[in-house]
Formats: sequence, C-alpha cells, structure tokens
Amino acid sequence: MVFNRSLLAKAALGPAAGAVLMAFMASGAIPAYQMYSVALAAVYTIVVLSVGLLAGWSGIWSVGHPAFFAIGAYFAAYGSGHGWSLETVVLGAVVTGTVLGAFLGYAGARFSMLYIALLTLAFTMVTLELVNRWSSVTGGDQGVAVLQLRSSLGLGTLAGGSTESQYLAVGAAAVVLALAVPAAASGLRMRLVAAKSHPLAARTIGIAPEAQSALAFAVSAAFTTFAGVLLGLITGFVSPDPFSLNLGIALIAACVLGGVGTIVGAVAGGAYLTWNPSLSSAVGLPQPVVQGLVLVGVLLFLPGGVVPFLSAPLRSVLRRVWRRPAPAPTPSKPTPAVGLEPRQPAAAMETPTGEADVVLRLEHVSVAYGGLKALEDASVSLRQDEVLAVIGPNGAGKTTLLNAVSGLTGNGRVSGRVDFAGGSLLKARATARRRLGIGRTFQHAEVFSELTVTENVLCTRRWITARDRADVARLLDSVGLADVADRRPGELPFGLQKRLDLARAMAEEPKLLVLDEPFGGLDAGERAVLAQQIRRLHAQGTAVLVIDHVLDDLFSVAHRVLAFDFGRTIGEGTPDTVLDNPEVRSSYLGTVGGRAELPERVGERSVLRLSGVGHSYGGVVALRDVDLDVREGVVLGIAGANGAGKSTLAGILHGSLKPARGSRETGGTVVRTSLAPEGRALFKTLSLRENLEVAAYAAGITGAPLRERLAETTEWLPPRLRDRMSVSAAGLSGGEQQMLAIARALIVKPDVLIVDEPALGLAPALVDEVYDRLVRLAHDGLTVVLLEQLLSRAMSVCHEVVVLHEGSVAAQGRPGDPSFAALAEAAYFSGARETAATTARL
Repeated sequence: MVFNRSLLAKAALGPAAGAVLMAFMASGAIPAYQMYSVALAAVYTIVVLSVGLLAGWSGIWSVGHPAFFAIGAYFAAYGSGHGWSLETVVLGAVVTGTVLGAFLGYAGARFSMLYIALLTLAFTMVTLELVNRWSSVTGGDQGVAVLQLRSSLGLGTLAGGSTESQYLAVGAAAVVLALAVPAAASGLRMRLVAAKSHPLAARTIGIAPEAQSALAFAVSAAFTTFAGVLLGLITGFVSPDPFSLNLGIALIAACVLGGVGTIVGAVAGGAYLTWNPSLSSAVGLPQPVVQGLVLVGVLLFLPGGVVPFLSAPLRSVLRRVWRRPAPAPTPSKPTPAVGLEPRQPAAAMETPTGEADVVLRLEHVSVAYGGLKALEDASVSLRQDEVLAVIGPNGAGKTTLLNAVSGLTGNGRVSGRVDFAGGSLLKARATARRRLGIGRTFQHAEVFSELTVTENVLCTRRWITARDRADVARLLDSVGLADVADRRPGELPFGLQKRLDLARAMAEEPKLLVLDEPFGGLDAGERAVLAQQIRRLHAQGTAVLVIDHVLDDLFSVAHRVLAFDFGRTIGEGTPDTVLDNPEVRSSYLGTVGGRAELPERVGERSVLRLSGVGHSYGGVVALRDVDLDVREGVVLGIAGANGAGKSTLAGILHGSLKPARGSRETGGTVVRTSLAPEGRALFKTLSLRENLEVAAYAAGITGAPLRERLAETTEWLPPRLRDRMSVSAAGLSGGEQQMLAIARALIVKPDVLIVDEPALGLAPALVDEVYDRLVRLAHDGLTVVLLEQLLSRAMSVCHEVVVLHEGSVAAQGRPGDPSFAALAEAAYFSGARETAATTARL
C-alpha cells in the first residue's frame, strides 16, 4: 500500500467526524435520549459497510450477517457474566466470525449468487435456532443482560448501556471508516474485484477466486461480529428479536440506498436503519412496508444509490477545477515506443540459434471432455529464443492446447506430460503457473471492467509499492496506454483493450507468453503495432506461443509454425513453407471429390442486395463495406476462416441483425428469409415436433396451416427422424440435430434459406448427407446461402462463391471458372485486394 497526502487526508475524515460528533455528545448539544440513536447508527454503519463492501468488491450478497451480528452480541453478554476482559471478548468474537466467514466464503465461491444467498440464509436460520435453544448461554427468548467488561489493558470498565459504551461505538465506527479508505486503494480490493469480474482471467494472473471470496467474507464477518460486541455494550441487553431475517433484508436495502461498495454510503445506510422506525411511525406504516417502498424507489430512480448520485456532480466540478482536461479515449497515434512500423517478415527478426534451452515441452498430451477428444497426442517444444505459431481451422484444438499450458482445461481429462523451465507443469494449479513465469492473453481481451487500466495491471501484485506503480506506468507507456491509464476498459476501443490484455500478461516479465488470437478484431495499424510489440518481447528474451487466424500477420512474427486439426498435429514448418503441406492446406480449404449436380440457374432476379454494409461489436470490426447480390434460385457460398465475419453477414442477410452502416434491400418485394444458425441453437428439452412448432408459432402459423407445414417439413427429414418426432432434441446425434435445425428453418417456407456452418462438428458421412439434402432444396427452386469455413466444400456445392477475409469481400466468382480456384485460395489466406479485381464477373 502506498500512502500519499490525498489518501491520508481521506482516511482522516472518519476520525475527524467521529471526534466532532463525540464533542457534540459531551457538550450536551445532542440530547441524552438521542445519544443512544447516534451510537446505534455508528454500529449499523460498521455492519452496512461490511455487507456493502463484500457485495461491491466481491459480488457476494449475504443475508447471513445478522447471524454474525448476533454472535458478537452474545459474546459480549456471555463474557460479561463470566469475568472475561473486553479484549478477550472482542478477540473471541472476531476470531469466531473470521473462521465461520472464511468457511462460508470458500464454500459459496463454488456456486452462483443465488446459492450463496441461500447458503447464508441457512446459516442465519441455524444460528437463530441455536440461540433460541441454547438458553443456558443465550437466555433463549428471554434474552440475557450485558453487565460490564473490564479492560485488561487498564482502559477502565464499560458497563452495558453506559454513556462510555456509546462513545466507544462512535469512536470505533470512525476508526473502521478510516481503515476502509486505504483498503479501497489497496491491492486487496483490486484482486477481489478482478476475481469477481472475470474468474477465469483472474486465475491466469495468480488470483484464486475461491481464496479471494473466503478472505473477503472472513474480513466482512470479523467486522460484523465486532459491531455485535458494540451493540451488546450500548444496549445492555441481548435477545434474538433484533437479529431476525428482516434485519438481513434491511441491511441489503441500506446498502443499496447508500450506494453498494461506497464508504460514505455505509454511513447513510446506517443512519437509515437507525431512524427507519421513526420514519415508519411518522407515516403510519409498518417498517417492512416503508423499507420496501424505499428500496423500490431507489432501484427505480437511483440505482447507484443516494451517495453516488449526489457526489457525481461534485466530483465533476472538482475534476474540472483541480485537474487538467481528460485525454481523448483513443490516442491519435501510438507512443514512440511502439511506433507504427512496416510489417516485417519473420526472416527480418533475429533468427533463433537453436542453442537456447527448451522452455516448454509437451509430450503426448491429450485433453478429453467426456467422449470428445479436443486434443490428441500433441507433442510440442518451444525454445526460449523462439516465437512459435499454432494454426488450424475452427475446432482444431488450438485453444485447448493453450489451456493445457495455462491450466484452464476445466473438467477436461488431461494426460501426457507438460514440462516448463525444467519442471513438471501438469499438476500445477492455474494460479501457480503465473508465479512460475507464464503470462496469458485471451481472444476477446478479457479485462476487468470495474478496474481502471492501471489497476488491471497492478492487480497482478499482491502488495503494491511505489516501485510497482512506477513499473506499471512504464509498462503502460511502452504499449501506448499511458494517456488512458485512469480510464476503465469499457471506455476504450477494442484495440486498446487488446493492448491492456497484453500489458497485463507482460507484467512481472514472464518467461513464456501465451497469446490467444491477438490479431483478431484489429485493423491494419493496430496489428502492425502488436506485431512490433511481439518482436520487442522476443528481443528481450521472452518465448512466445501464439495462435491466430490472421495468417499474414501471424507469419510475420513467427519463426516456426505448427498446424493442428481435429485435435492432433498435422504439419510443421517455417512460415513460408508450412502452407505447402497438402494436409495443412486441406485442413483450411477442405477436400471434396467432385462437384454436386446443381440445378440450372432459375433466373437473374435479385432477391437480396447488400450495399456498403459494415458492422462492429464494441469497437471490433466484423464487416467492412460489403457489397453482395443474392439472386433467385442460386446456391451462394460464403467462405472464410473463423473470424472472417460470416455469422455477422448471415444475421444481416436474415434481417435479424441491422447493419451499422450500409443498406439491405429486397427489390421492393417481401422476401421471407430463414436462418439455420451456427451451433444449431435447438431447444434441447423439447421434442422434434415441438421444435418445429415453436418456429411456426413465431411466424404466426397456427391451426390447419400449421398441420400442413408440419407434414411437409416432416417429409423432408430422413426416415429415422420422422419415426422419432416425440423424442427430445438432446437425444439426437450431431448430424440429426443439424437436419432438424434446417427443417425448423424450412417450416416457414422461406424464399431464401441461410445455413451457417452446417458441417461444423460432424463426421464426414453425416456432412455428405446434410449437403445432399441442401442440394435437393436447390433443385426444388429454393435460394440457398451457405456459409462455410472450408473453401473446397463451398466450391463443390455452390453456383457462386464469395470469399470473406477479415470482414471484407476478398474474391468472388464461379467455381466453374478455371482461374477462380487459385484466386479464391489466395484470397482465403491473404485477403489480397487485387484478387477481387481480377475475378470473373458474376
């Protein structure tokens, strides 16, 4: 923790306010009958702060804190009757609360928020039942008095219900508020928020979500039990009534009212709990009704809480007065450290000598999920002075390979041997692999959205020092993020989020950097910056293992390339030779024996036309200036690697996705389109018939027309499915599910059928059957748009083929044109713009 004047000043506000309040109490400015309410508000402030910070920092909503509150109060009562000292009572209560809280936090981390709430609810119910039954200690329903507690440190004696106890409660609340201020700026808070925001990414930087939940719950419970001791002292009597489940609900309401996770909001929440009975009496309504109305009103009109709502304008004014204007979220140009330099081929990089030590070695590694082998008998070696690229089509096992290295295989069964830096890695936890020197990025820039850019990197440190902050500032500057260091990731474009993901992985200078599709979603300039950064890392001695579908940029930084398909290695070579391997090429392009017998083209009338269509997702460009004409009676193939933009294009053609730019036209006529999406998206718990009926109901088809459509669509299905219409969709094979998904799209009698990746995950025999049935639909006059990852398959079953590369149309033509095959293949891999200009006109 780094203390500065600003932090110390904020921390001093609590004790200063407490001192002023106690001075008013001592002077008589606060009437004696109100001093108890002030002390009670101080006690409630501690409890609301404990519940609110637990929810805000860890995402855990607890209704079990009344039980911890009761434990502390009964410790005070029992200790006062058995001669315990004040320090012994406080220590015993805090230790008990810490242990029980750690257990609940660790156990609850394995479940969803709902199950954590139920777990804490059960804990409160059990505790209250124990209080009622253990009458020899608690007094049961009759309660028990808190007599007096003498300090063993010579601080005097506190009697239950005394004025001195009230002063102690106010002073203790002031100290707790002071402690919360540096905690909010500490690495503890950052790591708790990181574990809450993205547990998987947190593991890759050494944060165990279960441990963080246990720690947060333990600390929160400790302060709540301490507040319970104070409650016993100021009341002088303890009974079960104040600790009912109503208190648990009231605590959550108070947290939401003040502002979840805010320190000042806890003060507001504590005051609300204290004076809510008076408010209820004033309006003549029961307390639960008033609490419910207040909570509903806050959720509807002030969802962030009263304190954040009131403080936001004040912070805005102070920021304008005391700070310079914030920089634009997107720097106009990268910093000199990562300047935009021309993309260099791998040969221009320092060539490995072959003498460096092997830093990573995988021998016969397999990963299986049930009966599916995502990785099969993989053997990989990586030297310390090397950048190794792994390529392959979607589903080839690339990410599974990275997960095996990172320890993120989940429930997968991993076999084989993985050695890193001379030691076995296979049994090491994911959190331990970060300490061993492995950094990891993710395909979609999995950053911690509730932390600033600086905090996203600082949370890799357990204890944060001034030197750590300086190191992080230099790192952010080196990747071009210095100007946005105080912003949150959601305010940044996707390219800067990718840089942040890389910066977090680079923190603490790992020996091995594992990059999952780092070039995906970036424009040419951003990819050039990233490529230069990878070269710099290599020059500094970092080994890099990288996968991507953007082959030209990937090959520009790689020394060696490993190709995967169906979970196994199929080829290896340098960037300029690996694609010469026929098996590697066919894994991308596919191999098909011959062309299908397609029907003659029915006509030239355009049924769908896209003009200048572009689309983005949160800064990630999916499509760029796409012009496309779908003609009546044509089977149109749209081919491209994973991430090329095919599914986005399918949604726009279907009409379910509105393009951000450009237009979709139907020639002035009504065109009914239907989509069989990638992954099928069936309702697995419904029967085959019910899946078809749901689609018909959504299109407004009922009664006799529905029965007629069902009969026609059922006839299109193969006999083995027609005989099992009452079976749930989950009981079908992959190929059968795909045919059901197409049938569901057909039941509305579309003019244009759009099928996205129909062969994905299917055995070759099933692929042939699915495509045979699609060709039959074409013979029946249906216009079909087929989105396919394998170029050769699209070339074999389509009248026309469009090749997408990084969201742009890189080539288009007719498979029957002898010159088109080579042009389409070049466009598939490199996206060369000149390819499209030389293709045959459609």
